[in-house]
Amino acid sequence: MALVLVTGSNRGVGLEMARQFAARGDRVIACARAGAPEGEGLEPVRLDVTEAGDLSALAGRLEGRALDLLVCNAGVLKGRGGVEDPSMDAAAFAETFAVNVTGVFMTVRACLPALRRAKGKVAVISSQMGSTERAKGSAYIYRASKAAATNLAVCLSKELEAEGIAVAAYHPGWVRTDMGGSGADISAGESAAGLLARFDELNLSTTGAFRFYSGEAIPF
Repeated sequence: MALVLVTGSNRGVGLEMARQFAARGDRVIACARAGAPEGEGLEPVRLDVTEAGDLSALAGRLEGRALDLLVCNAGVLKGRGGVEDPSMDAAAFAETFAVNVTGVFMTVRACLPALRRAKGKVAVISSQMGSTERAKGSAYIYRASKAAATNLAVCLSKELEAEGIAVAAYHPGWVRTDMGGSGADISAGESAAGLLARFDELNLSTTGAFRFYSGEAIPF
């Protein structure tokens, strides 16, 4: 039985991951800004990854506990168009990077003492949209934030390897969620099942990886 923490667990892939972890017997700290899931094996926690007070409270909740896996899943998508899309303004850039990049870093830092106790693992839910080799002229903010989040995961893997903590970034697939849309390839349940299998495989020999939910490496 592992202790797992999932951010952004109130809907979509995050909710499915929390439920699947709990269903297999893991203890899950299910975090979300609102509507964190409840149920057997789930410990709901209000967490806005951009709020210092919430992160401090999370660190306090974890005091003395050993965290086996942190899944940084909280994310936002602002603006899907090209360079002239008016929805991609400075405020959208600031919010997206606050959640998708700074939020990842601050969550890892808040959880680090608990991760050290378990020599745990960190999984950053990124996206192939952050791959420079697969760049397109759309959704600039989201793509840039996911490129930064993947880079952050790799940098963390370098620093934390000596402490026995493995870190990797993952693409959940094109998933039928509010973000992915109804025409996407796979269900949230399929994505979550693949991701859990990848997290189980993560160790110090694969730290720093960037992979699909199905296991294939993604060029960065």
